[in-house]
Amino acid sequence: MGHTGGVRIVMMTAGSRGDVAPYTGLGAGLVRAGHEVTLAAHAMFEPLVAGSGVRFRPLPVDPRAELRSERGRRLHDARTGAGKLVRLVSMARRAADELTAALVEAAREGDVLLVGGALGPLGYAIAGRLSLPAVGLHLQPLHPTREFPAPVLGTRSLGTVGNRWSGLAVTTGLELVLAGSVRSLRRHGLASAGRSGSRAAPPVLHGYSELVVPRPRDWPAHLEVAGYWWPHETGRLAPELEDFLAAGPAPVFVGLGSATVPDPERVSRAVVAALRAAGVRGVVQRGWAGLEGSGDDILTVGEVPHALLFPRTAAVVHHAGAGTTGAVLRAGVPAVPVPVQFDAAFWASRLTALGTAPPAVPLRRLTSGALAAAVRRVTTDRSYRDHARAVAGRLAGEDGVAPVLAALDRATR
Repeated sequence: MGHTGGVRIVMMTAGSRGDVAPYTGLGAGLVRAGHEVTLAAHAMFEPLVAGSGVRFRPLPVDPRAELRSERGRRLHDARTGAGKLVRLVSMARRAADELTAALVEAAREGDVLLVGGALGPLGYAIAGRLSLPAVGLHLQPLHPTREFPAPVLGTRSLGTVGNRWSGLAVTTGLELVLAGSVRSLRRHGLASAGRSGSRAAPPVLHGYSELVVPRPRDWPAHLEVAGYWWPHETGRLAPELEDFLAAGPAPVFVGLGSATVPDPERVSRAVVAALRAAGVRGVVQRGWAGLEGSGDDILTVGEVPHALLFPRTAAVVHHAGAGTTGAVLRAGVPAVPVPVQFDAAFWASRLTALGTAPPAVPLRRLTSGALAAAVRRVTTDRSYRDHARAVAGRLAGEDGVAPVLAALDRATR
């Protein structure tokens, strides 16, 4: 891209690892294009930018501690997407209030703000009051559409009107969650900007492929689908993991990422029993759920670069978060989605529609028998792997960074 003179970009995001990792790769791409990039995210994620050229500005709040707290564990008590959302709202409101001062401080160092989906209204308000251009970066399709319901509310179509209303409910809810933080900006030295009624909605780019979620036909022009922003990942696999991979046939990876579960021991037992019943070796990732498995046929690991490990597996059993879903598609391997909460059922349904995964095995219905059947099916029926390879081949030709560079160009002219 012919960029003369880089701009100072501040990217801001909040949430779990999957809400942060994609921005590390996007940030590295923007650095390569000559820009100065700072990522403002929870302090625990600072290691994710190591070696990327992206600066890091730590934000308060430990999302893992929040999910493991009494409040966080109550999320599992809700039986519906709406019920989980109500509980999440009170957690998010408290977190947003804690984050505001640090976000304002970070924003003052930028020429342009790139605002992660969950911070949308607050990030745009900060940008407006600092008279900075802003661009939204979403990892999920948050804006209302008639084509499907809001991803956090499940996958069952509510009809064209119901689908659109569900999207409006979620975006309005997000504005309400952040309203107190927006009002508090005056306390942080940001007086209200002059309300110009003509201020256009900021451009929003979505960090996933149109191949996975086609752009809704009823979206306005400022909403674009850019393509995946692959996380910046470096290093190599641990020697112990390399030895395990070399010792037998390709294993099945099992990990629930940043999802927590109410009973880690029960889930771990079911996973180990399922892998053995399916006759496969397993790599089990502890993750935030605290899964464990042992034996000659099973290795338990901590954090591991998806891009290095997934292509060497027979299949990936995962929680169907947006980022892990993308990583599995990129690797060209089949999946067994085990959606836990929020938008996971939406991404799981996309994998099934693409033919790279059988129907999901939701955590609530996870038994060793159900999981074993799904693992057996996905590792013995060649069509899943064939579809996965075809999708990976098409994703390899996409460039999710270029549309962001183009949007930045337009925003900073």
